Amino acid sequence: MPDQLPLTPRQRQDLRTVAAMIIPASEEYRVPGADDDAIQVDMLATLGRDAKLVGEALDHLARLAGMPLADLDPAARDGVIKEFRETGGAAAATLVRVVLQCYYRDERVLRSLGLEARAPFPKGHVLQDGDWSLLDPVKARARTMRQVS
Repeated sequence: MPDQLPLTPRQRQDLRTVAAMIIPASEEYRVPGADDDAIQVDMLATLGRDAKLVGEALDHLARLAGMPLADLDPAARDGVIKEFRETGGAAAATLVRVVLQCYYRDERVLRSLGLEARAPFPKGHVLQDGDWSLLDPVKARARTMRQVS
């Protein structure tokens, strides 16, 4: 793990707690929760430009809870999370996106979904044909950009 972690110890514990609430472990599908050690290491290592908003989201959660979210009992966490969804804005959306993207690139999770644990390129993934007529309203709109000659 890098020497300079993007989050404080309290924020990291709250990230683990909220990640487990977003995606709990499943015995049925034999997959870890988003609070799994390897997934958490990936989150911290790849926060990059999202670190500031994720930190803001975790601080907002702690303010709503009146203490670190991890220190609340599970029933009280649910109420805090409900309020967080309503008031968290872009920071909350970024936090959820980070949790989801790291979770769904974990090899164990990919295997449970029947996907090969690899990058999508250069081999790519085959997509099923869809209903291209869904784009007709977009195609019918007036042009919004000038034509380049």
